Amino acid sequence: MTVPVDPDRPVDLDQPVDPDRADWPARAVRVSRPSASPRTPRAPRAPRPPALDAVCAAAVEQARAAALAEAGDPSLVGEHLGVEADGERLVLHRFACRSRAYPNWVWTVVVTRASRMRKATVDDVVLMPGEGALTAPQWVPWSQRLRPGDVGVGDLLPTAVDDPRLTLRLGDVEEFVDTDAWHEIGLGRPRLLSVMGRDDAVARWYAGESGPEASIARVAPAACRTCGFHVRLAGALGQVFGVCANEMAPDDGRVTALDHGCGAHSEALVAPSAHPESVVYDDDPGDAESVDLELVGVAAHPPGSVPDDPAQAPAGDAAGPEPYGHS
Repeated sequence: MTVPVDPDRPVDLDQPVDPDRADWPARAVRVSRPSASPRTPRAPRAPRPPALDAVCAAAVEQARAAALAEAGDPSLVGEHLGVEADGERLVLHRFACRSRAYPNWVWTVVVTRASRMRKATVDDVVLMPGEGALTAPQWVPWSQRLRPGDVGVGDLLPTAVDDPRLTLRLGDVEEFVDTDAWHEIGLGRPRLLSVMGRDDAVARWYAGESGPEASIARVAPAACRTCGFHVRLAGALGQVFGVCANEMAPDDGRVTALDHGCGAHSEALVAPSAHPESVVYDDDPGDAESVDLELVGVAAHPPGSVPDDPAQAPAGDAAGPEPYGHS
């Protein structure tokens, strides 16, 4: 009897099958069994707080004696504030600190005992800050504490090798408008101002006393961009900033924004010249015509200086002293 072959009907190979049957090759497909549903992992259990050891907790006087020995003065150790389990057979005894130099601090005595021992021992005594205690501020590295103006004469300020304000990467240089930056790499300065460093400087200068929001700039008659004493910076920074070259201005020698200003603006008040142009005197007017020369009569007198007092002048000087004071 021939069994019709149904290739679309899978066969479970885990069941015995006669390989001599005509439909064996076409039905040799394993039936996929549904896998068992994964188990939901259990949440980790929270660690249990350590149990308070009775022997260590009862050693209050032993802990007090250790605190007195550490303080060196019985008046510095106050009442017992409590006990706390810090670990297996490890207990903290706390006593009030009566020192006027350490208000709200507490003496902390660590008491422990070995396994299967019935005698507690003192492990450590330390003075710790309590609630409201006066403590030193959190330590901050010097590089973060440094502020502008802290570097004085003779001080050296190190710069980190990976300072983000400086760059050696060609990609950063390409973002500059300054064409001179291409000549700097390897020809003088080992590192250049990066795009980040430039943007930080622009934001800092523009928001500070060099920017348009400074008090002196608010009442200025005109902006620095129209001042003759304002020298523009080169490159990208020159689009926003320049340097003041007016020695009478409060910003002399400093970088200021183009829309900054002060009362020393070159066009704020134009006054008449205090030093009018002097007459040019040519002692050898070879090309002068006779009509251009004024003849000045000089009275005859002996060679030498002319006295300032007319009464002492010789008879020939009756007309008055020589106009230029000398013969």
